[in-house]
Amino acid sequence: MLTVDIALAFFAASLLLGIAPGPDNIFVLTQSAVYGAGAGMVTTLGLVTGLCVHTTAVALGVAAIFQTSPLAFTILKAVGAAYLLWLAWLSFRAGAALAVTKGDGAPFPGYASLYRRGIVMNVTNPKVSLFFLAFLPQFCTPARGSVALQVLSLGLLFMLATIIVFFSVALLGGKLAVWFNKSPGGQVFIHRAAGLVFAGLALALLFATH
Repeated sequence: MLTVDIALAFFAASLLLGIAPGPDNIFVLTQSAVYGAGAGMVTTLGLVTGLCVHTTAVALGVAAIFQTSPLAFTILKAVGAAYLLWLAWLSFRAGAALAVTKGDGAPFPGYASLYRRGIVMNVTNPKVSLFFLAFLPQFCTPARGSVALQVLSLGLLFMLATIIVFFSVALLGGKLAVWFNKSPGGQVFIHRAAGLVFAGLALALLFATH
């Protein structure tokens, strides 16, 4: 099992990685800025659920497939990019609707939808599995018992760090939502900004390399 020193060192590293700007925390910030802090927190829970998939994949060795199969890597990237482009289209469409209806507002997608967005955003990013495959084993050693159980333990610690950091990001985004939603123009701006962010994330994922 993990020692206290290793667990603390890994948790600290995970917090720092969560704070560093990246696709996931930008995604949470965007959802929070559009729909409020609660939306960002639910999106975070979706992302963390996706991390469960990646952690299990690494523990079972499945993630190695993406290292050795360019086709599998490319297919998953394409699916993730297509989903982000769809979210970008929805955001631009919402902005245009707001401009016509003078701020009546675009319909809230619902927490279940936001939760699913988080899952899909995370699971369809093969670089997360590759990152876990490279990062988690550095804190494991066969001398401490089952490596698979150690990987799962590290994955849980990483998820806890992610929740702490991303909930903080969601609270920040919620404050932006209050500010932008004071006027129809602000609502249009934040939706279109979200659309640009989603499109940018899609391109970054599509052109990512191993």
